[in-house]
Amino acid sequence: MGKEQIKEDGALSCYRALDLTDEKGQLCGKLLGDLGADVIKIERPGGDPSRNIGPFYHDIPDPEKSLSWFALNANKRGITLNITSKDGQELCKKLVKTADFVIESFEPGYMDTLGLGYSALKQINPRTIMASVTHFGQTGPWRGYKGSGLIDSALGDTMYATGDPDRAPLQIPYHPQAYCHAGVEAAAAIMLACYHRQTTGVGQYIDVSLQECMCWTASDLIPYWDVGKDVVPRQGSKRYRPDTGVFFQTLWPCKDGFVSYPYMGGKFGARSNRAIVKWMEEDGIDVDFLKAVNWEEFDWATMTQDETDRREEITADFFAKHTKADLFRGALERHVMLYPVATPKDMVAFDQLRARGFWVELDHPELSTTITYPGAWGKASETPIQIQRRAPLIGEHNREIYNGELGLSDEALVILKQNNVI
Repeated sequence: MGKEQIKEDGALSCYRALDLTDEKGQLCGKLLGDLGADVIKIERPGGDPSRNIGPFYHDIPDPEKSLSWFALNANKRGITLNITSKDGQELCKKLVKTADFVIESFEPGYMDTLGLGYSALKQINPRTIMASVTHFGQTGPWRGYKGSGLIDSALGDTMYATGDPDRAPLQIPYHPQAYCHAGVEAAAAIMLACYHRQTTGVGQYIDVSLQECMCWTASDLIPYWDVGKDVVPRQGSKRYRPDTGVFFQTLWPCKDGFVSYPYMGGKFGARSNRAIVKWMEEDGIDVDFLKAVNWEEFDWATMTQDETDRREEITADFFAKHTKADLFRGALERHVMLYPVATPKDMVAFDQLRARGFWVELDHPELSTTITYPGAWGKASETPIQIQRRAPLIGEHNREIYNGELGLSDEALVILKQNNVI
């Protein structure tokens, strides 16, 4: 073969997905695209409403400049299609004939009313795997209830545990975490169904509940209630010991941000704790109280809040004198388990991520620029995971798919557009 061949095919390069989701499920299709699948984003004529979710490129509200849309729909082709119309439904069914996966996030039962539910699609293509992402799932007394990322987090227990203990619960900011978790879970379920299909030759239906996805994120909180009937309170930047009721610090303000340092027990904790106490002493901090601690016997189960507060007052004074970079450099030299809390700006400049080629520049010719994207979330030697295509413009691939793949004429496309089908 001569020179080594550069591998370009991803693990799913021989598969096709139809993505009919809104922001609740768009990450699923994006992940499948990262793995090489041909993902066709289907949106209503005029564009999907999620294109109006900010922030926007240069803060200019525009359905073609949503950074949220860019992030969740990279690696996809895009077409417009009105699936509420008869002609639109027929076109969708034609696409299903060559689709391996169909992802949707409409209200439970809505696709059935259009004749596009799983019972109908499997008659067209028995190998199709269909995943539905909804707030509460397809069954149960709450199946028809409205929801949102805020509601999913609230009813999934995550919100109760997020925020400061003396204030109301908080939602994790920016893009709803429930949508992120649901996208990942739906993609993982599709992979399992795909493996099953290789054995049986038939597809299956996948029902993903955003509330249930968020319940999984709180899975470490459930045992506290199940075993000890303890409701873990909000902890803010601190951690909480249900057995003693003690709050202790793990995130510390410094000159230009925050660093993470937990006082820990055990052999490794003792080594790190002694090293940082010595460092504080060299820095002119009064550490007599900390030097008196037997770090080999340090145990959070025996700590009182007064002891904890006194230790933290000394430590906070030390961190406040230094920058993140100084603290991290000193921690590496002294074998202290301390880490800077990175901002987005820090992450883009982070030498580790740059060395691994994590950041990817995608060309946006419609904006006459390139934009930096997070790259592959893993590295596979035989089936590369790649970010290669920016999110589609509204109807960008209509001709490519309707003319080139379904064989429709230009005249037919004009009629479909005039009738608001595409």
